[in-house]
Amino acid sequence: SQNIILSNQAQVSVLTCGTGNESYSLFGHTAVRVSDPENFIDVVYNYGAFDFGTPNFVLKFIKGDLQYFAIAHSYTDFINDYIYEKRSVYQQELQIPKELKQKLFENLNASLQLEKRNYTYKFIDKNCTSMVVDVINKSLNTKAIVKSSDTDITYRTILYPYFDNHFYEKLGTSIIFGKKVDNLGTQIFLPFELQKSLKTASFQNHLLAKENKTIIEFEKEVSHSWWNNFYSYLLILGFVIIINKKGIDIFYLGLLALLGLLFVFVGFYSLHKELEYNYNILLFNPALLVLLYFYAVKNEKGIYYAALFNLIALAAYTVILINKAHFLIVLPMMITSAVILLKPIIKSRKTIVPYKTQ
Repeated sequence: SQNIILSNQAQVSVLTCGTGNESYSLFGHTAVRVSDPENFIDVVYNYGAFDFGTPNFVLKFIKGDLQYFAIAHSYTDFINDYIYEKRSVYQQELQIPKELKQKLFENLNASLQLEKRNYTYKFIDKNCTSMVVDVINKSLNTKAIVKSSDTDITYRTILYPYFDNHFYEKLGTSIIFGKKVDNLGTQIFLPFELQKSLKTASFQNHLLAKENKTIIEFEKEVSHSWWNNFYSYLLILGFVIIINKKGIDIFYLGLLALLGLLFVFVGFYSLHKELEYNYNILLFNPALLVLLYFYAVKNEKGIYYAALFNLIALAAYTVILINKAHFLIVLPMMITSAVILLKPIIKSRKTIVPYKTQ
């Protein structure tokens, strides 16, 4: 296809694919369609492919050096996949001259070549949407597509609506993502952000894309789960507080400490900038292991000071978190931790800290 010259009938469009309920489909998808009936071309270029068979797949994904790659599908096969998954697909045709359609077509085909097709996936900076933005802007020799809205809110806030009815996925991303996602969301990194930006993007004194066209549309199926919701979360934490058993408290604190160690590990190990500088470690504090050690050796003084240290860290975390998007979702866990940490402090204070009596 590198040698094909597009006809005057050729159309180049950005496809925005709807969200689904699987983890890989929560944010939707972006692709580029090139259609030319005269040359019998109707192909979709997709930058979101990866190989599950990659050796050490999970470790590579965590580290941030997992290779994604560009792939081409026939338009019919592409649409049939989304019909099967009951996910909507929308099209925005680019209003650009024939010579620029040709240039974009050639750049898309070049991205399929073995030496160019792979790229290192980054959640915000390099994904199926940002790659489409880059190849279009490169082909137009200008930064025609820029973000047009939501530049005054954080990436974390932008992500939150995509987790509706997926509570534990929302909680998980809230606690594993660090400082970067609290930056203002000035980059286009999600499919529907690109769709929105294309509605206002201009090129050569006119709108870059025609009005949004619906190819297929489905009502999104709402995910219902008896456990994956806010109520089960409150129930579990309420159980920890109400039962008021030392063994349960130790298990809870141990779980938080282990998660904290995981955050420390991925913060140093991973190349994903989103996982760096994770202040959530003040809640999921590895120092809780010191407290558990003093519990094990029954050192009352050590228990008191270790619990006090972790409570101070929790207070600092509250100050940091109070204006963040995930404050409310983490708040029940903060309250649970505070209740558990206060118990040994109150119990030990009478014997550890001297005081006067009348």
